Parts: sequence; C-alpha cells; structure tokens
Amino acid sequence: MHDDATVRRATRHRKETRRPHHDPFDDRLAAVLKIFTFRHLLLSIFYGRNALLMNEQRLFDLFCNLCLINAPALQEREVVEWGKAYLERIGLEVWEDDAGSKIGGNANNVIAKLPGNQTGAPAIFLSAHWDTVEPTAGLEIEERDGVYYSKSDTILGADDKAGMAPAIEAVHSILESGEPHGDVYLVFCVAEEIGLKGAFACEIQDLGVDFGYVFDTGPPVGTFVTKVGTHDRLNARVIGRPAHAGKHPEEGINAIQAAAKGLAEMRLGRIDEETTANAGLIHGGTGVNVVPAECTVRCEARSLSNEKLDAQISHMRECFEKGAAELGARVEFEYVRAYEGYHIPETEPVVKLAVEAAKKLGYSGELRWTLGGSDANAFNAKGVPTIVCGTGMKEIHTHDEHVSKEDLVGLTRLAIELIRSAANA
Repeated sequence: MHDDATVRRATRHRKETRRPHHDPFDDRLAAVLKIFTFRHLLLSIFYGRNALLMNEQRLFDLFCNLCLINAPALQEREVVEWGKAYLERIGLEVWEDDAGSKIGGNANNVIAKLPGNQTGAPAIFLSAHWDTVEPTAGLEIEERDGVYYSKSDTILGADDKAGMAPAIEAVHSILESGEPHGDVYLVFCVAEEIGLKGAFACEIQDLGVDFGYVFDTGPPVGTFVTKVGTHDRLNARVIGRPAHAGKHPEEGINAIQAAAKGLAEMRLGRIDEETTANAGLIHGGTGVNVVPAECTVRCEARSLSNEKLDAQISHMRECFEKGAAELGARVEFEYVRAYEGYHIPETEPVVKLAVEAAKKLGYSGELRWTLGGSDANAFNAKGVPTIVCGTGMKEIHTHDEHVSKEDLVGLTRLAIELIRSAANA
C-alpha cells in the first residue's frame, strides 16, 4: 500500500523521516467501517444475500411518499401517476389497462414488467392495491420507536402501501443487482376496497404469468393465506304501506317493524368456526309522522363451505319473509356473490416456493385461512394461482393503523427471495 503521509527528505549529512500526523478521526472511521461490515455480515448470515441488496432508506421514503398521496377508491389518479413515473425511472416497462372506464374510476390498474435475464424460470407477479378505505387528505406521518403512525385525523394508508412499497423495492433491488431472474410483473390494482373491482377488471390471465403473490393481509410476515371463503351479499327490501302516524296508523304497514321482526329471529355473527353473517346497514322511512312504507337492510354472509353459505343465505331470506308476512308486508331480495372462495393445496408450486423462501429467511412459512377477501380472489377466479402474503400492517381501517420499519424490511427481503427462488425453480 502506498502511504503518502510519509515524506522523506534527504540532506547532505543525514536522511530525515517525518512521522505522519495521527488523526483520531481515522480511528473512529475505521471502527465505524468495522461495525458496518460486521453488521452486514450478520445480516447476510441470517437473511441471505438480499440483506446486501436492498436500500432500506429508499424503501422507507417510498412507503411514506405513497401514503402521503390521497387515493380513495375510484380516485387514484394522482398516486397512479406518481407511481408510474417512479416505476419508469427505475427502468421497468410500465403500462395501464382500461379498468377505470369499466368501473367508473379516474385511474386504471398499472402493470410493470422486469424482463427475465434467464430462460426456463416461471413468470411471477407481485401485487398490491392503490386505493385506501378512507381518504387520507392532510395526512401527516409520525415515526415512534421505528413504527409509522398517522399523526393527523386520517388513517395511515398502510393498507396497502405496506405491501406496495416492499414489492417495488424488491424488484428495484433485483434489477440493480443484475442477478439471474425470470420475468417478474408488478400488478397494482385500483378499487380493491369497494369490492375488488380493479382486480376483476384486470385481464391478468393474458400476461402469461404462472402464479403470483398479493401483499395484502395482516401479520406476521412470512405467513401465507392459501384458503379463503366465499362472500355473498343479500339486500332485503321490505315493502309495507304508508299512513299518517298520528291520524290513521292502523291503515299503515310498518316496513321497519317488519324488517325488525325478521332480524330478531336471524342468526348473525359467528355462525360456526368457518361461517359468519351480518346485517350491516338499514334504511327506511320518510319522517317520524309517517308509517314507513319501505325499509332496506343490507346483509352479508361468508363461509369456507359453499353449502353452509347457501344454507345461511336461505335462513336469512326466510327470516325476512316470515317477519314481513306477520304484518302483511312483502319483501324483495337482491342477491350477489361478491367473490368465490379458493383453496390452493400446499403441493402447488406457488405455495411450495413461498414456504421455502420464508423458511430460508427464518420465518415460519405458516399457511392460514381467512374469510376476508383480496385481489387474489379475482386472480384465482381468472385461473391464475395466487396466494396472499402476510404484511406488517396492523389495526387497518382504523385511525390507529400502523406498520413497523422492521416489517417493511422483512417483507422486502421475502419478496426478493420469492424472485430469487422462482429463478432457481
């Protein structure tokens, strides 16, 4: 090693060597570098090579920037434009579909592609959604003890930016590393919170992907939802007869009372371990001095068993019909299957790859079931095997929503390992 700090000067009588000046800063810098190197050595041991790939600060900045853009369902244009520019800037092929025009929104689903640099690997996709369940205008983000919260009167919007940011950072990191990978797609949908509308409008089956992962369920990271129940909606419109409530009440048929009689006999809440039912909204009447002629009750039921679900819906209809008949009212129904459930066996490649990737990083790889839907329901219905990956978002759909930096990093590492494992499949 050449040392410029040592200067030799020759004189006629002797050779003099000047001792280099010792700067304490050099010792401090060396110590910091040793700690930094040791830390990354530990990370590489515990988490594999992806510990050295990702840029944590870039991940945190991306998450916060995504959350700060207001994006209620059907109004996602601003965040979509920002996100598209980001994806293009990091070097991905980016395009929109035409979902917005199909569902009445101002933005479309966004697809970004990282072309593979090796042949024979399955094409996979990572997915999240742009929209939030409530507006986040005026959001201020606060970090406390390594956890992000909303400091304002809005939700944080971690659902689903805590899934989107890790997916993007993982692809960005793989791209920068230059390591082998197959085709990887990012599929970011609109209007998930109002019935998976963007995903149902997405022609994901035309992308040529083999399978994929939706980053949109609660903790812990490293667990996967492979079984989801079917979800039905039932609206009951009870029709009575109006009358003046003070002068001629006996001439009326109270539709609200008829609906209430039906609800009083109805089994609601947790029906059994795998079935639930709820009456969530009720509207009726035109004034306190008028016997209400109509009352509408909006209900739902969910189950892992379609037989149990059909039985519960039949029971709810019978209760409304009986309550209406007691008072001489009648009832009309609107029924819709919101989405079909799915069950992907653990022997399927999409599951095996995920579990192996999780266990490589020290996660459990546990397989779970839920009655809550996600865009994975739509993708599976279109014939593309998809499971849901646990994220770190907690207390979602509330003003206490939060996510830790540790879980954002953990999910990013898992996403990197999914891409790497697919390349080696």
